Amino acid sequence: MLDVAGPRSDGRLVAAVRGRLMLVDPSGKTTAFAPTYSVGAHPESYITLSPGLGVGGAHCDFARDEILALDLKSSPPGVTRIDAHGKVSQLTKVKGVSTLRGIALDTLGDFGHRLLVAAPVGKGKTRLFAVDCRGTVTTIATVPVALEGGLAIAPPSFRPYGGQLIAPDEGNGTIYAVSSRGRLSIIAKPAVPKGGDIGVEADGFAPTTPPAAAYLADRGTPASAKPHAGTDSLLRLDSAALAAAGVEPGDLLVGAEGGAVVVAVRCTTVCIATKVATGPSAAHAEGHLIIAARVTP
Repeated sequence: MLDVAGPRSDGRLVAAVRGRLMLVDPSGKTTAFAPTYSVGAHPESYITLSPGLGVGGAHCDFARDEILALDLKSSPPGVTRIDAHGKVSQLTKVKGVSTLRGIALDTLGDFGHRLLVAAPVGKGKTRLFAVDCRGTVTTIATVPVALEGGLAIAPPSFRPYGGQLIAPDEGNGTIYAVSSRGRLSIIAKPAVPKGGDIGVEADGFAPTTPPAAAYLADRGTPASAKPHAGTDSLLRLDSAALAAAGVEPGDLLVGAEGGAVVVAVRCTTVCIATKVATGPSAAHAEGHLIIAARVTP
């Protein structure tokens, strides 16, 4: 279990599992999806789901329930699109980089409602690209930090970072914001362990309506990867647990890879990170942290 996206308009989540895709209903029942999609078990081919976004300048759209996935098999790497019925096609290739390490859709518009992808370009540097629905790639900025994993767009209420791209650096344990002009800001540095395969990895925002549940992929890795070899499952934090932890609409939730420790970040005059949950001790969290307003159609 590498990543999770959604929910779709039918209430189901989409999970990336061992190089393929599955639909997951609210009860946890899984259904195979997009049988021609296959990327192998090892590449971190993260996914995101479109709520239905028009890209004005390109005169096209990212259709509702369309999945966009990092394509790490091709050279150069790129993005694959999978429509709501499971049809697979190539959206684009991103030239000048050897791999991609993050993906998110701009749901608010600061980046023109385009798809955002992140690529490493040298030690400790990341280049951000915007991709429109015709596959045209534009460079946004190169920032002097190593960003990867579950990227997210901040809602307007998350001041002063509304509309910006939120991204973690697991190596130094810091959560950053990147504006559409490429300005890099530090949001918080939670008091959780940092480092490769341990530090902050997955971002997501609590919706404006009371959340039903939060979901986080727990990737299964070789037993030699202990103590965080993962359980190869989808972790769930229900509404009662979120409420008991004090999670409020608009809060940023961030999951760390090691043990799936989750912190909530709230910004007023300053941003404060508070630990709200801990997953199984063996957990190896990956990809996005999805907080669903509801999981039924």
